[in-house]
Amino acid sequence: MISRILFPFFLILISIIGFLSWQSRAISAPPSLASNSERIDHIVVEKAARSLSLYRGGALVKRYSIKLGFAPVGQKAQEGDGKTPEGIYRINRRNGRSKYHLSLGLDYPLPAQRRAAKAKGINPGGDIFIHGQPNQLKNIPLAPSRLPHDWTDGCVALSNDEIEEIWKLTPIGTKVEILP
Repeated sequence: MISRILFPFFLILISIIGFLSWQSRAISAPPSLASNSERIDHIVVEKAARSLSLYRGGALVKRYSIKLGFAPVGQKAQEGDGKTPEGIYRINRRNGRSKYHLSLGLDYPLPAQRRAAKAKGINPGGDIFIHGQPNQLKNIPLAPSRLPHDWTDGCVALSNDEIEEIWKLTPIGTKVEILP
């Protein structure tokens, strides 16, 4: 008799626990874009200094420390070389559901870079982003908020808190200048 009364209670309890567990793993919605007056119009990445600077109307807004591709010195020539490309690009996509915490895509490779790679018979690569840390780090107790070394395949990486700040300020079309 008691087991018949308690069984529905346990089913409800297990359902609630399962739902809460599922909710805690769900990726939250990305932050909203800031108002036009707060948005930036230019990002400068200085590879040697490992810095990323945000500008609005020519004035420095903020500077961040960054990590780059695993072999960052020099211009990116082909997929898998671990280099972060150099040149002037534009943000052409925003991905709030990437495998890294938020990502802002660059329009690399440019047409001239595609032609040069084709002439050499190599793949120039693509999918170059400014992004946060790998999402898997969120599930590791005591994981660092930022990996301590250059680790990407050519992207520019920041802490998750930093990419959230940048994400809010950076619309599609923002100029990105990557310097040696």
